[in-house]
Parts: sequence; structure tokens; C-alpha cells
Amino acid sequence: MIVKLSPTEKEDAENILKIQIPAYKVEAKLINFDGIPQLKDTIDEIMKSDETFIGYMVEGELAGFISYIVQDSEIEICRLVVHPGHFRKGIAKKLLGFIVGHVANYNHKVMVSTGSKNFPAKSLYHSFGFTHVKEIEVSPGIFISLMELETRQLKSSTSKQTYSAL
Repeated sequence: MIVKLSPTEKEDAENILKIQIPAYKVEAKLINFDGIPQLKDTIDEIMKSDETFIGYMVEGELAGFISYIVQDSEIEICRLVVHPGHFRKGIAKKLLGFIVGHVANYNHKVMVSTGSKNFPAKSLYHSFGFTHVKEIEVSPGIFISLMELETRQLKSSTSKQTYSAL
């Protein structure tokens, strides 16, 4: 089930980190880089974040989440994280689909970046129509791929109600 999280509440911030740290450790091994900033996040940093967090619950427990910020006519996906115990269950696809299907309708572009060697993540984004924009070197020999999805603006009152509920 998809739910809005409240990262300013300590319990939600703790649960976010319980998912985030193990997931980013897997990505760190995958891309051979342990300098991923989210590996160093603290509860306090999560609680002070300007990001909107949407979670995916399995049997009452947080299994994954996506976070984003809205700037002008763009949405930047900041994190798309699934606990390793829930990999390959379609949770990331459901979370990304939720954002693309509901929130992105109010903007012209959705931006995301991921490790250039994180082929499962890149494949997921490509399956939603994201296109490669450029590679950015974040550390010597370590690159992230910047990707974008162009969306169209909908004027459906139903969609507006869904967005305002988030």
C-alpha cells in the first residue's frame, strides 16, 4: 500500500533510514563506490529534509519509499529506495509509477540521477520512458547518469485532488 510519510516525525525518519542504509549499501557495492551521500544521512537530516516522502508498506512495515522535490516546472526524484529483503517484488516500479502517474502530471519534466553502473535502476527508469541526459563525474572514475522524463500537464480535477492530498 502506498502512503505519505512524515519525515519530520522521528519514527518515520528512523524507518526511512532503516530502509535507506541497507539499500544504498547494495548500490555502493554495485557501483564500487562507498561515498554515496545517503549512506551518511542521520535521523536529524531526514527530519529536516525538504523532500516529500511516499512509502510502500508491506504487512504494516515500510518496505520502500520514493522522495522528491518540486522546483518550478520540474520534479526531482531524490531517492527511490527498497529494502534488500523486498528486492524484485515490483515495489520500486509501483512507487515510480505512482509519482509519474499522479504528481508528475503537474510538471513538464521529471529528473532523476543514479549510479551509471546501477543497471537495474537505469532499466527501471528507461521502462517508464526516461531518457539519458548526461553523465556526471562525482568522484574520480565514479559517474552518475542524469535522466529525464517529459510529461504533459493534465487539467483533470480528479488528478488535482490526488496531488493536493499528497
